[in-house]
Amino acid sequence: MAPENHEGPTSLLQSFERRFLAARALPTFPWQSLEEKLREPSGSELLLAILQKHEAVPTEPLDALYEALAEVLMAKESTQCHRSYLLPSGDSVTLSESTAIVSHGTTGLVTWDAALYLAEWAIENPATFTDRTVLELGSGAGLTGLAICKACYPRAFIFSDCHDQVLEQLRGNVLLNGFPLELHTPTDPSSPKVTVAELDWDEVTASQLSAFQADVVIAADVLYCGEVTLSLVRVLKMLSDCQRKNAPDVYVSYTIRSQDTGKLFITELDRAGIYWEELPPHASKLFPYEEYSAIVILKLVLNGCHSVGK
Repeated sequence: MAPENHEGPTSLLQSFERRFLAARALPTFPWQSLEEKLREPSGSELLLAILQKHEAVPTEPLDALYEALAEVLMAKESTQCHRSYLLPSGDSVTLSESTAIVSHGTTGLVTWDAALYLAEWAIENPATFTDRTVLELGSGAGLTGLAICKACYPRAFIFSDCHDQVLEQLRGNVLLNGFPLELHTPTDPSSPKVTVAELDWDEVTASQLSAFQADVVIAADVLYCGEVTLSLVRVLKMLSDCQRKNAPDVYVSYTIRSQDTGKLFITELDRAGIYWEELPPHASKLFPYEEYSAIVILKLVLNGCHSVGK
């Protein structure tokens, strides 16, 4: 059984709200404290109200519950769901995501923990993105980029991925959050210009990367196999070569799932002459992800200088 949760009513409600809107399970539930609440006078009123609602039903309550259960069980299970992630401003990022971790041969149709972690860091450090052009490599469902667009006020944001199904869902999520695509002028002057680009790391050219003129490049949870890691470093080295005079700041966030997760990446960065440092953990915990996950953010310098200051 999960340990008793001793959160106060307000923090418990906020935690429940965040996890409910993001369609994530509560890690624990305060059964003991709930029972104590129900024993209080206000708890008795709550029970009485529930009983009165049951008595108002013309049929037997259990029959109605069984009928509702049968409808749910007979309903065809959807392969898509909607998740909403609350921002400190009171705004939110709403995404259409796959209900399966792997779907259509890709893992890019769901939001991964490192994307949430990088979004939290970005919201804590908005000046890194304000009035700058941001390129995201492997955008997936789009959580990190949309959070940056809504909270950090970039000049332009380029989402990118290479899988057809991911790109289709990504375009839908951008529109779902109120951002016009491609050549359309934003209705809000403070809104960034948003584009979704097809970008295959094994086929992209230096001229294509240079055309983005990115000031900042980000990537989250893209180090899931050796081949992909090598392709990512290839793209970063290409960016370093084609933007020598104005090399972008690069931030890569990933979950350490094994000792090999970041080892190959760091080895290849050193081999390519790309300097890096691990950023300290940030304080805010805005989004519902597993707290025991070991997630890091590396800041990379592509211009060959050893200084990696924030």
